[in-house]
Amino acid sequence: MKASRRAVRWALSVAAILLVVPRYAGNERLPLIDDAPGVTLTRYAPPGGWPARIGQLVPIAGYTLHSHDPAFGGFSAIGWRGGRAYLMSDGGNLVSFALLGDAAVDARGHVLPDGPGVGWDRADRDSESLALDTASDAAWVGYENQNEIWRYSHDFRRVDRRSAPPVMRKWVRNQGAEALVRLRNGRFVAFAERKPSRQERFAVLFSGDPTDPKTTAAPFRFIPPDRYDPSDAAVLPDGDLLILTRRFRYPFSFSAKLVRVASAALKPRAKVTGEVIATLASPVMAENCEGIAVTQEGGATMIWIVTDNDGMAVRPSYLMKFRLD
Repeated sequence: MKASRRAVRWALSVAAILLVVPRYAGNERLPLIDDAPGVTLTRYAPPGGWPARIGQLVPIAGYTLHSHDPAFGGFSAIGWRGGRAYLMSDGGNLVSFALLGDAAVDARGHVLPDGPGVGWDRADRDSESLALDTASDAAWVGYENQNEIWRYSHDFRRVDRRSAPPVMRKWVRNQGAEALVRLRNGRFVAFAERKPSRQERFAVLFSGDPTDPKTTAAPFRFIPPDRYDPSDAAVLPDGDLLILTRRFRYPFSFSAKLVRVASAALKPRAKVTGEVIATLASPVMAENCEGIAVTQEGGATMIWIVTDNDGMAVRPSYLMKFRLD
């Protein structure tokens, strides 16, 4: 009898360890990006070359991204600040670099110092959306699994504030805060990847910083193209939104549609649609387009799109640059 009780206690102790320390249960902590990951770019063109136009987009450049760092890849968002591109993975890692011609210059790795959960695996640090403020240098990160928004310092070394907006509590786990964008008037918009129906997606309009307790939040619905889901969003110079949507098809192929939404359409409890201005599909691009950013060069509006290889080393990571015509 005593031996049986000892066996039960031993089994319970092992189970407790598995629950408290995920690495013993097989969920090893995701690799952390190095301070200097060593990023290289290689020119990319689809089979047959780039078309002259893709909808309202004019292709400018395409690259495959490379690094020997095991934490490199899986990019879910992109932003530009101070002449540097910031690419964020869905595991709490960021890579930033400047572009000089076709070269990535001064590449740096940034690891988010804290976030939801204990940080052992992707479920804890499913960082899917990024918003950068060029004025204050603050950075906001949306976490898809927990439907939380965290504000970090400009160098990503400090957490300033965090929020779990009540309006986002019913968003489905792992299909939540997929896109986050700061509007030109200081408001924020967040989009869920899925739900509440096949035709509509959850969205919320914040009156200001979503991590500020004084900020109000109003829900609305986004209606994407049929069978497409929002994956990121960026604001255009005139204040309109450019929403990147993507669709997965078996056996293994992605396509993406860019949807332009008028800023005046963003109203509480509205059902918002937009204009499809471009479609990225095979053979031009059949990868998972996850991140979008907007910059201006000499009066021209540039659209940047980064792909997510879902942590699979056999799949490339692409960075594409287009001019909005």
